[in-house]
Order: sequence, then C-alpha cells, then structure tokens
Amino acid sequence: MDSTLNIQHYYQQMQSNAVVMSYKGAASGKLLDSLITVAQAKLAEIEPKRMVKKKVFSVLVEILQNIHHHFNNVDLEALQEDDAIMFVFAKNGENYSVITGNFILSAEVEALKGRIDAVNLLSTEEIKDRYREVLGTGEISDKGGAGLGIIDIARKSGGKLQYDFSKHNDKFSFFSLTVNISAT
Repeated sequence: MDSTLNIQHYYQQMQSNAVVMSYKGAASGKLLDSLITVAQAKLAEIEPKRMVKKKVFSVLVEILQNIHHHFNNVDLEALQEDDAIMFVFAKNGENYSVITGNFILSAEVEALKGRIDAVNLLSTEEIKDRYREVLGTGEISDKGGAGLGIIDIARKSGGKLQYDFSKHNDKFSFFSLTVNISAT
C-alpha cells in the first residue's frame, strides 16, 4: 500500500497525460451506468486486442459497481460535497490504469482495508483459488454481492491494489483506489 496515494493529485497529474476519460462530481446509478457505456465505447476505439478489451472493461465495471454499492450508504447532502466521486481511466503505453475515489462510511474503513490487504498478500494462483472458494459458498453480503469485488478486480488486473483512506469527518472517509491493468 502506498500511504501517499491521493486521487486528487493523480486526477490533476493525469489530466495532461494519456487520460481516456475522467469524471469528478456527483454520483448516481444512472451516471455510473453512463460512465460504463462511455468507457466501453472509448476502449473499443483505442484497444485492438479483444481479450485485453474484455479484461479492462471487466475491471472497470467491477470498480464502478463497487462505487455504486458504497455510495448508496453515504448521505451526500450531509457531506455537502459536490465532488462525491472521482474517476480516471488512462492508458499508459500498452497498459491501463483506473483510479477512483468516493466517500464511504468511516465505520467500513477497517473492514475494506482488511479485505484489500488480504487479497494483496495472495499470489496469482491463491487469488484464483480464493475466487473459486468464495464463488462456491454462494453467500450474499448485505450489499447484494458475494464479496467477490476486490478479489475479482485483483484477479483480472493481475496486480496489487493501491489504496488510501482520508478521514473527512467522524462519519465519512474518502476512499481512493488505483488499479493497474496489464495488457499482456
């Protein structure tokens, strides 16, 4: 984990680099659906390899779905924040990066940190095994998933997940996630 990870810094820095698309603002289910649609169209324009397109798009969808599941718990009016989410999708040579940020309940920070850290400690083969294990249990979390999101992002990206949490106030924290996706 890089404790200096700051999505606002990356957002500004990447504006001048190979940004495929970016968004900073309010969040809604319809907006996230639109981001997925636009990202898919942009990816189709820039990536010739079908398998790479599929892998990158799968990671994008999983990340945006995770944002959707978490921002439903956040009262944005109480936060008085217009910039509820940040999203940067960039191509770096042959590879891709997805950098996101969103508010989550501070009470969820330790559990999410623990899940990411646990996945980051696993080898590629162990991640595949863990994915099959969780998929096989069929348990559904209170967020409507089987807890596969972080595991699936790590499995498909082929790399470690970088993250940071910044305490906003007693109730909310800002969660930043960087996922680098190898095109090989």
